[in-house]
Amino acid sequence: MGTPDFIRELRATAGQQLLLLPGVSAIVFDDEGRILLGRRADDGKWSIIGGISEPGEHPAVTAVREVYEETAVRCVAERVALVQAWTKPVTYPNGDSCQYVDITFRCRAIGGEARVNDDESLEVGWFAVDALPELPEYLHFRIKQALSDGPTWFQQAPDDVFDDLS
Repeated sequence: MGTPDFIRELRATAGQQLLLLPGVSAIVFDDEGRILLGRRADDGKWSIIGGISEPGEHPAVTAVREVYEETAVRCVAERVALVQAWTKPVTYPNGDSCQYVDITFRCRAIGGEARVNDDESLEVGWFAVDALPELPEYLHFRIKQALSDGPTWFQQAPDDVFDDLS
């Protein structure tokens, strides 16, 4: 799908200035415990499935929608595994700047055959947890949190968060 229409509309007035956006990631497991990954068309690297919530869209619905749009796999969101704010803005090749707050969901596949279902992926596939392709460390951390039965992990605010508010 690429850039959502509402982002294009924002960019028409905001230009390339920093936008804070709601990101959603889905760690999807099948019945064999494998993880669904997609190899991104923009950089050729393997990644978990994710995207941006549309205005008014519940983040769990975003996760389910993005998984289907990108891979043709139907899934259900089981729980929030992680909430994380990126501390560093991302500047894209066109000069647009964004910063994301990510909600990562643990999801369970319930149907469909994994395949490239849009223009955002070059390949999609299921991978055993102990046989993942090269992934950045932050994705390994998200997968670890999705595998955990512990409470939702969230990024703690620094102790001095209120110092500048007085």
